[in-house]
Amino acid sequence: LWDDDSPEADLNVIFRLYETTSLKVRPGLNFIDITTNDLANYPFAYVAAAGRLLLSDADAAFLRHYMLNGGFIMADDFWGDEQWHHFYEQLKRIFPDREPVELTLDHPIFRTVFKFKKLPQIPSVGTFMQYRVPYDPGWPFIEKSHDPHYYAVYDDKNRMMMLICHNNHYGDGWEHEGDDQTYFDTFSEPLAYPMLINILAYTMSH
Repeated sequence: LWDDDSPEADLNVIFRLYETTSLKVRPGLNFIDITTNDLANYPFAYVAAAGRLLLSDADAAFLRHYMLNGGFIMADDFWGDEQWHHFYEQLKRIFPDREPVELTLDHPIFRTVFKFKKLPQIPSVGTFMQYRVPYDPGWPFIEKSHDPHYYAVYDDKNRMMMLICHNNHYGDGWEHEGDDQTYFDTFSEPLAYPMLINILAYTMSH
């Protein structure tokens, strides 16, 4: 849905899922427009740079139809209060009458396959290599703090339609796994890929 982190993140995810799971994954890339019926062929969609997302009325309508009919979206790669408010405005264009629900560590998605002892947080690779901190500084964190926040949007049957990963950048955890050994050892291997596997396992079984 968004071309940030592509194509390297996509290709690395495909390879790692093939390498570490029994999922049948198709090699290569397949870019589609969200306002086509092709979107219905994909049960899982990933939105990077969610804090810069801009939806037209048609985009919002297609995404609403997609999620209400079984599709799932993972929204990622945005930081701080300003980007949260921008994303929230776009979310309300999709679902004016639904609110995101914040998830705590006891939610099953954090222990479906891999059990996390704290909410995972993946910084952008450039930020980590410069500052060696697990979040991206430079954004206002007055309201939200710089800790990771996870939110879910549910349908009327309590099925999770969207997982929102605020103060996180999973895309870099996949795309830049080979840029820095410490980044790989600290974030890509123990957090970015295991949490993705949890998300996929949870959404496919619920």
